[in-house]
Amino acid sequence: MPFHRLPTLHGLDRQALVAVVRAALPDSPGGPSGDGGLVGGRSAAVARLATIDPAAYGRSRNFLDGAVTGLSPWIRHGVLSLAEVRDHALALVERPEDAEKLVSELGWRDYWRRVHARLGDTISMDLEPPAARALKPPLDRMPADVLSASTGMPCIDAFVRQLHETGWLHNHARMWLASWLVHVRGVRWQAGADWFLEHLIDGDPASNHLSWQWVAGTFSAKPYLFNRENLERYSAGAYCRTCPLLGRCDVEGGYEELAARLFDPTPAAEARPSLKITAAPAWSVASPAPTDGPAVVWLTLDAASDSSPAAAAFPDAPRLFVLDPAWLEAERPTLKRLVFLFECLAEIPNLSVAFGDPGEAVTAEAEAVGAGRVAVADTPCPRVRRQADRIGQKMHVEVVPCPRFCDDRRIDDLTRFSRYWRRIEKSAMTPGHCRASPTG
Repeated sequence: MPFHRLPTLHGLDRQALVAVVRAALPDSPGGPSGDGGLVGGRSAAVARLATIDPAAYGRSRNFLDGAVTGLSPWIRHGVLSLAEVRDHALALVERPEDAEKLVSELGWRDYWRRVHARLGDTISMDLEPPAARALKPPLDRMPADVLSASTGMPCIDAFVRQLHETGWLHNHARMWLASWLVHVRGVRWQAGADWFLEHLIDGDPASNHLSWQWVAGTFSAKPYLFNRENLERYSAGAYCRTCPLLGRCDVEGGYEELAARLFDPTPAAEARPSLKITAAPAWSVASPAPTDGPAVVWLTLDAASDSSPAAAAFPDAPRLFVLDPAWLEAERPTLKRLVFLFECLAEIPNLSVAFGDPGEAVTAEAEAVGAGRVAVADTPCPRVRRQADRIGQKMHVEVVPCPRFCDDRRIDDLTRFSRYWRRIEKSAMTPGHCRASPTG
């Protein structure tokens, strides 16, 4: 697959970046401005980090107007590391327990990444048989009334509009929307997860797909069910007070009542098989021995910043980011997602951006500058890992570990978050580790 270079991004403003994206990817879905309200890049990330309140987060994070951090888009692209956010949060509180809820939520992201590193592309398939059986075959496509935000449910339609217009949703709204789609409308979870991934500026396959599996009950002990009482409590009744469906909507009732309406009570013929996910070994690439010459830093979706471990390890090396057509085809990122990504890249000096096959582009870049090795930050992404294996057939590929979020030496079971958290909670609540994490 041939590749070509895009115009230099460094220093371009949003309007100019939108023009670059439009010229390079004229079929990108989304509105003409690409304005999702969030600005990409390290400067915006650091400014947002300075505003967080860990204690308030712990008290109010479940409420739609709670003190959430909004840091996930920058974390997704490696502009902020989990360790950096954790260290900053702990430095803001007098008692570590005041930041514990925030740190544990960072732990979920580390956990998802580790599961992704172990399972690769299979996170797009049911990891376990569904914990509850649906009454009818699932839909393989998103319903038209959902995509047009015309379901007649004020809450659902509002969540859909916000997702489409801004590329972001509160985590509780994501869970409610996913649960309603899977368990009430009968949408196959993969269809919903793919739809989210198109639009979410923080769209990350590990957190996204595995969260949908958690809701669906294919990676959890029971399905997550959305009900009106929960919605009313955490939205201050904003959607229910004037809802024309009040008292007769699809999510009225407690968990057991909803489960009785939504699921087949007949037990499965066979018990659910036990699942055991062990920790993934540290990622390395079989490649020729390193040379003493220059290196090329290959920046990826998980490390689209000059603060990435690979860039920090080789501060003077040229940087290359490659827009992979396989990624574009798989995730169909909207213009908002792409512009946020390009804003992250535009802050990086000495960066070239190519469009095409990453293996060919990275190898050609290294040969053009006389580099005998390529440095890439650790990532659970199977697509990047496969390309790195290809590059490693010609030159040395150095995988630079990410700042460590926890002491991973005790992690031996990733089957459930609770098992992972019991083993790493103490170290995750301690700032300034010195060992590197293979996936965190």
